[in-house]
Amino acid sequence: MTSVTPKKVRARGERGPLASVALHTTLLIAGLIAVLPPLWLLVTSFKPQSEAFSTDLVKNFTFSNYDHVLNDTKFLDWVGNSLFVVGLTTVIGVFISATTGYAVSRFRFPGMRPLMWLLLITQMFPVAVLIVPLYNLLASLELLNQPMGLVLTYLTIAVPFSAWMMKGYFDTIPVEIDEAGRVDGLNPFGTFWRLILPLAKPGLAVTGFYSFITGWAEVAYASAFMTGEENLTLAGGLQTFVNQYTSDWGSLTAAAVIVAVPAAVVFGLVQRHLVSGLTAGATKS
Repeated sequence: MTSVTPKKVRARGERGPLASVALHTTLLIAGLIAVLPPLWLLVTSFKPQSEAFSTDLVKNFTFSNYDHVLNDTKFLDWVGNSLFVVGLTTVIGVFISATTGYAVSRFRFPGMRPLMWLLLITQMFPVAVLIVPLYNLLASLELLNQPMGLVLTYLTIAVPFSAWMMKGYFDTIPVEIDEAGRVDGLNPFGTFWRLILPLAKPGLAVTGFYSFITGWAEVAYASAFMTGEENLTLAGGLQTFVNQYTSDWGSLTAAAVIVAVPAAVVFGLVQRHLVSGLTAGATKS
């Protein structure tokens, strides 16, 4: 009597060999597509200007592009302007977003729902539509070509989204902690500052990173509201290398590599908080 070997049943959710190969192949291709542009940017920054469009790897390795950017342009002034604008945008944006999100999460007050809808609706307008009214507003306040004008503009971008995100994060923190603070004699701001804020580090990290990237990488407002090379931020300054009159691709790529370093450093510092901060509002305790 012959025995019949039972057919192996694949567990639910388990991938077959072909599915695994297809998945890993897709991930590999996607990874190469994502890595190739910044890698080629880095390679081009070490090429002479005459070889900028060459598809070969670096034949004549040179630091001349970096030397030109750092010593012959206003690049360091642009860095200082960007750090000032981005620093203020990040600090003020995180504070306003955290306090707004906490207030909407914990308190009920007249106009709360219209406020949240207003924060949401402001994200629906494209940049091109807002440039002219913001330009007129900054002109009336005498803030054109002033760093504080850019700070206020970037706050209008960063705060609405960040306030919504912080509200979702504060919703996951038990209300009993607030009640314990009030029993110990803390006022609402004391409870927020001393008890709730330390528990909200992932949300604050995401808010800070978003505010930083908003100011560091934004181009349209920086180009429209700031004039004169010494007043430009990095985003506006990079455009001076390639325009209708000149095309210095070597300097542009070198400057772009330098600009990417601070963003990568900030991302490295906050990346362990990003996933938990971004998904905080998905569930409630």
